[in-house]
Amino acid sequence: MNRATIAILLAVVLLPFVVRPVIAAEIWLFAIFGLGLNLLLGYTGLLSFGQSTFFGSAAYVAGWLLKHYAINVFFALGIGIGVGALSALLVGYLCVQRSGLYFIMLTFALNQLFFFIAYQWTSVTGGEDGMPGVPRPAFLGLDFKDPMLYYAFVSVLKKKSLWVMKRIVESPLGRILQAIRENEVRAEAVGYNVARFKLLAFVIGGAFSGLAGVLYAMLFGIVPLEAIGFVTSGNVVFATLIGGSGSLYGPIIGSFVFIWLSESMSVVWVRWPLLLGVAFVIVVLFFRGGVVEAWSRLGDKVRLWQSSRQKA
Repeated sequence: MNRATIAILLAVVLLPFVVRPVIAAEIWLFAIFGLGLNLLLGYTGLLSFGQSTFFGSAAYVAGWLLKHYAINVFFALGIGIGVGALSALLVGYLCVQRSGLYFIMLTFALNQLFFFIAYQWTSVTGGEDGMPGVPRPAFLGLDFKDPMLYYAFVSVLKKKSLWVMKRIVESPLGRILQAIRENEVRAEAVGYNVARFKLLAFVIGGAFSGLAGVLYAMLFGIVPLEAIGFVTSGNVVFATLIGGSGSLYGPIIGSFVFIWLSESMSVVWVRWPLLLGVAFVIVVLFFRGGVVEAWSRLGDKVRLWQSSRQKA
């Protein structure tokens, strides 16, 4: 068991005692959301500003089924993963035909399309009022209405999601995606169907986003219109970049920083987004790898200092 795994396990145990269990659960579900984006941004080199399309779509569909048909928790999660993957397949098929700025703008434009569908379809989504009344059904005698129990449930799913993502990025598929990130033309020259692999990354990222969307709907008992808005897409991009894109643990760290600032500091200081902005500027100018890179540099300097002292 490496140090990163031990640190995550300690964080899982201690977090609900540092912040409220609801906020703690939100941190972990946002980390799952970030894992999906990181596969695109960090490992494939695709900056998507449309991840909330998959997050919100899954939340609406699963939330509606939970509310009106009282389906069980795991069926709702499966539906959410499926909806996230399917919506990512539709969006990704259009987006991977372009690259660079055109790709980014397509993800944003299609996100806006889904947003306005949700805004206008008030009989299902509730429009700008959102979809309230999403239940948190019990399963096998476990009452997920208990905040600590639901936190434990989300923590287990976060751990499983991290394990799955680790297997993906360390697999041949993960190596191919990283090759596309480094040099798309060369990857295509050696025989890889770049568009197909980009689309596959889109679908996998959408599945993770869909899972996070269902957990979000059950956590707060409502699917707000903002869940499918571009601000949510921007938030997960910021969190992933601050934590460290291209690192498996970056989205987890970034989610903690972002949710802690937004939920805890906002009560203390109304201008808390300034802190997020400063952090983002520091990352862009000095630490392209986010907190993960900053921590790695600090560790290198400490080891160099210890080595110089021993030689002296």
